Amino acid sequence: MLDETTHYGLLKTLEENPSISQRDLAKRLGVSLGKVNFCLNALVEKGSIKINNFRNSDNKLAYAYLLTPRGVEEKARITVEFLQRKVQEYERLKAEIEELRKETTHY
Repeated sequence: MLDETTHYGLLKTLEENPSISQRDLAKRLGVSLGKVNFCLNALVEKGSIKINNFRNSDNKLAYAYLLTPRGVEEKARITVEFLQRKVQEYERLKAEIEELRKETTHY
């Protein structure tokens, strides 16, 4: 259930905003709240993140999701892989667009 895009998005977002709520994470990544919860637990089990809880001024439970050194390394590796995959997608699309342009110049 922890696909590469979600994995990358979670690590990137948590690094930038460790106090983001699971609900906001779900909205930002376009996935369900249940999937975010499942994936966060998977990342904790892998040792990629740790979760610190604290009480804020409203006396409600809040969390901070912190990347561990392992999580930082994992994010770096995933970022390189994600970039390579996106460049390949871009190159395929660029070639397809060029082919479509050639086809439409005949009309």
